[in-house]
Amino acid sequence: YFGESGARIMSLQEPGRKMSKSDENTNAFISLLDDSKTIVKKFKRAVTDSDMAVYHNREEKPGVSNLMEIYSCATGKSLDDITREFDGKGYGDFKLAVGETVADTLLPVQNEYHRLLGEKAYLEQIMHVHAEKASQIAWKTLSKVRKKVGFVTV
Repeated sequence: YFGESGARIMSLQEPGRKMSKSDENTNAFISLLDDSKTIVKKFKRAVTDSDMAVYHNREEKPGVSNLMEIYSCATGKSLDDITREFDGKGYGDFKLAVGETVADTLLPVQNEYHRLLGEKAYLEQIMHVHAEKASQIAWKTLSKVRKKVGFVTV
């Protein structure tokens, strides 16, 4: 569950826009299957201002605020705690921490994805079972539609 601050993750390159996997700039978004090194690199390249102070203010510091919200979602820390944690530290330390934390957070999802990819028979069984269920539901729906429209079944 993501609270209000994590409900809408913004682009890493244009923090005024929503993060989108269809963005032409691959540095603007994190893919669930990006490897750890790529994730950290994308966060290091994230757009911020030249102030170097880590605090949350969407109007003055949209890039830093976006990174703080992402970090907050991944760690459960409050924005105030994050501000204190990085007080006196530069954006380099902050971006590295966000990147490593997000990479660590996504690792179990990635491991499970790769594990399931290796179990083709299991995936085919699931697809077959659910295709049967979908077919039964579709036939029931089609039967109801035919009755409503007045088609006679032979």
